[in-house]
Amino acid sequence: MAREQLAVLNALDVAKTQWYHFTTIVIAGMGFFTDAYDLFCISLVTKLLGRIYYTKPGAPKPGTLPPNVAAAVNGVALCGTLAGQLYFGWLGDKLGRKKVYGITLILMVICSLASGLSFGSSANGTMATLCFFRFWLGFGIGGDYPLSATIMSEYSSKKTRGRFIAAVFAMQGFGILAGGVVALIVSSAFDHKFKAPTYHENAAASLPPQADYIWRIILMFGAIPAALTFYWRMKMPETARYTALVAKNAKLAAADMSKVLNLELEVEEEKVQRLAQKPANSFGLLSKEFAKRHGLHLLGTTSTWFLLDIAFYSQNLFQKDIFSAINWIPPATTMNAIDEVFRISKAQTLIALCSTVPGYWFTVLFIDYLGRFFIQMMGFFFMTVFMFAIAIPYNHWTLKPNRIGFVVMYSLTFFFANFGPNATTFVVPAEIFPARLRSTCHGISAAAGKAGAIIGAFGFLYAAQSTDPKKTDAGYPPGIGVKWSLVVLGIINFIGMLFTLLVPEAKGKSLEELSGETLDDNEEEMQAASARTPPV
Repeated sequence: MAREQLAVLNALDVAKTQWYHFTTIVIAGMGFFTDAYDLFCISLVTKLLGRIYYTKPGAPKPGTLPPNVAAAVNGVALCGTLAGQLYFGWLGDKLGRKKVYGITLILMVICSLASGLSFGSSANGTMATLCFFRFWLGFGIGGDYPLSATIMSEYSSKKTRGRFIAAVFAMQGFGILAGGVVALIVSSAFDHKFKAPTYHENAAASLPPQADYIWRIILMFGAIPAALTFYWRMKMPETARYTALVAKNAKLAAADMSKVLNLELEVEEEKVQRLAQKPANSFGLLSKEFAKRHGLHLLGTTSTWFLLDIAFYSQNLFQKDIFSAINWIPPATTMNAIDEVFRISKAQTLIALCSTVPGYWFTVLFIDYLGRFFIQMMGFFFMTVFMFAIAIPYNHWTLKPNRIGFVVMYSLTFFFANFGPNATTFVVPAEIFPARLRSTCHGISAAAGKAGAIIGAFGFLYAAQSTDPKKTDAGYPPGIGVKWSLVVLGIINFIGMLFTLLVPEAKGKSLEELSGETLDDNEEEMQAASARTPPV
C-alpha cells in the first residue's frame, strides 16, 4: 500500500522494544492502577458505611445503606467517569495529550483526599458530600481512559502495540487487588487495636467509634499512586503523532522523538504540510466523510464496550451468593463492623488474584499473536456459554454440594471477560481512528461502556430481585429473579459477538494505515469503500 509516511512515525512503527516503552507503560499504567483502586474500593466499605450511619438502636440486624443511597454512593463515580471520558477525550484532541494528562491526575489526587474528608450534619449529608467528591473523582478517572490508551498507542511499534496498550489496561487488575490488600491491612490493624464483640453479642459495642477512620483511610490512599506519577507525566514529551499530524509541527515532533529513540530524525516540514491538505486529514467527527469511513467502526467499538460492561459490572448479582456459598462472609450479626470489612476485602482480593488479574495478562501475552478480533470474539463466546451454563440449571448450582462448581463457573466467566472484550474494547478504539479524532472516539467508546456499566450495576440489581415480594432485599421492589437476569446477560453477550463483526483487525498495521491518513488519493477511495464492509 503506497503511503507517504513521515520518517518520525515510521521510526516509532519499526522501533525495537526499548526502555521508553516500559516507562510509558508504568506512567500510563499507574493512572489506571489508581483508577481501578478508586472505582472499586468503595464496594469494600459500603457495608461499614451502612453500620456507621444507618444502624437503628435495638434493631435485630446492623444498618445498611438504603437502596437510593447505595445506588448513589456506588454509581456516582461511574456517572462522573462517563462525563470525563467524553470531555477529556475531546480535549485531548484539541489541546494535546500531555497537557490534559496532568489535569486529570491533579483532579484525582484532590478528590481522593476530599472523599475521605467527607462530612455532614446528618447521615444523608455525609453521604451527599461523599457523592459530590466521588463524582469529580470519576470525572478525572474518565479522562485517563482515552488519554492513557492514545498515548500508549501513539508511542508503540506496530508489532507490540496491542501488548503495550493491554498492559496499561491490565494495571486495572493490580489496582483492584491493591484496594483489597489496603483494606485488609487497615482493617487488621484496627481490629488488633480495638477489639469488639459481634453485633449479636453487643450491638452498640460491635461498632467502635474508631471504625469511622477505616473507610476514610481506604478512600484517601488512592491519592498516593496518582501523586507519585505526576512528575513523570509532566516530563513525557507530547506524542509525535499529535505534534506532527494534528499540531503540524514537524520540527518539534522530530526533536522530541530524537531524544526518545536516541537517533537523528529528519525534519519533514513540507511533507507534514502536504499531508495536512489531503481530504483524509480534514473531515470532522460529525461529517458524512467520517460516517462513510469510520461510522461502522465507531458503532462497533461503542456497542461492544456498552454490551460488555453490562455483563461485567453485573457481577455483584451473584457475588453475595458466592461469598456465602464458600462461607467467606457469614451473616452480618455474627461479625463486628471491622471484621466485616476484613472478610469482604479478603473475598474481593482472592477473586482478583485468581480470576481478574490472570485474565488481563493472558490478553497481554496473546493479543499480538491471536489478534484483537479473535480474542474479543472468543471472550464473548465463552461468556455467553458460561452465563447460560449458570443460568439454565441455576437451582442446581444453589444446592450445597454443587456450590464449588458454581464458583468455578463464575470465575471462568470473568476470566474470559478479561481475556477477551474487557481488554480489547479498550485497545481497539486507540488504533483505528485518525490522530485528530483518536482521543475523542476512544472517549465516546469508553463512555458507551460506562453507560452499560451503570445499567449492569444498578438496572440488574433491581431486575435480579426475587419475583416474591417477601424475598426481595430491603427497600427493593420484586424483579425477574437471578436466573432470568443471567439468561438476559447471556443474550447480551451473544449480541456482543455479532457487533464484534463491525470491528476491524488492527494487528501488525501502523496507525496511519488503519486510519488512512497517509494514503494517496486513489487508495483513500479504496480504503473508504472497504471501511463500509465489516471484516469477518
